[in-house]
Amino acid sequence: MPLTIATWNINSVRLRFPLVERFLREHRPDVLCLQEIKCPDDLFPADDFRQLGYEHVAISGQKGYHGVATISRRPLAIVEKRRFCDNDDCRHLSTRFDAGGKSVLLHNFYVPAGGDEPDPAINPKFRHKLDFIEEMRGIAAEQDGGNAAVLVGDLNIAPLEDDVWSHKQLLKVVSHTPVETEGLESMRRQGGWSDLMRIHTPPPEKIYTWWSYRARDWEAADRGRRLDHAWSSPNLVDILRGIEVLKEARGWERPSDHVPVIARFAMD
Repeated sequence: MPLTIATWNINSVRLRFPLVERFLREHRPDVLCLQEIKCPDDLFPADDFRQLGYEHVAISGQKGYHGVATISRRPLAIVEKRRFCDNDDCRHLSTRFDAGGKSVLLHNFYVPAGGDEPDPAINPKFRHKLDFIEEMRGIAAEQDGGNAAVLVGDLNIAPLEDDVWSHKQLLKVVSHTPVETEGLESMRRQGGWSDLMRIHTPPPEKIYTWWSYRARDWEAADRGRRLDHAWSSPNLVDILRGIEVLKEARGWERPSDHVPVIARFAMD
């Protein structure tokens, strides 16, 4: 059986737990990384996940905003809850588990959205986002014979021209401005990370993981963006068996505006 790692910005884990339960029952990933859980650690529905067979739960949450959590059917150890930009808004969690004879370091990220105005001089939220990406340069893709690394999450940037419905129309829209896309790609390359979602689906094929709530008919308009990502150290690229973007989840009842992304590796 392949190792499966999923990532999903759930936009409130308690509000949308029925959707998470449906996803877990239907797809059974080994590990699920959630972002924007919007609850403190003590209110996270850990027991509900355990009843679904996910015995191992790691949480970095806060009241009402942000927060990430990693749940697993495999034994999982918390490595770090890193602070970024001298801020305590719970946007990172790293864990470690064993698979395929390797120790896998798994980073779960929720990068700041950045507000509406793509000018760091007048928009502190955008300044925060750029500074956050810059600090992510300190997260490298650890690998050697016995170690590997995976980085997933809502990175809130669609880096490639084919990661958005219209490159030209979104060049001045937060999530696809050149300063963001170039910064993210530079950080990814510097850290030695491989963009798994583009291994088997290279440009110019479109990939979207997010569709705005503002769209009257999101499916008909299909104005999406690839804001959610799955990266790995180079030593996992050859055993990547596929990436699935569960677009149908955007049409579930009371959905998140993001959908799950599942990476499958040929390692047990």
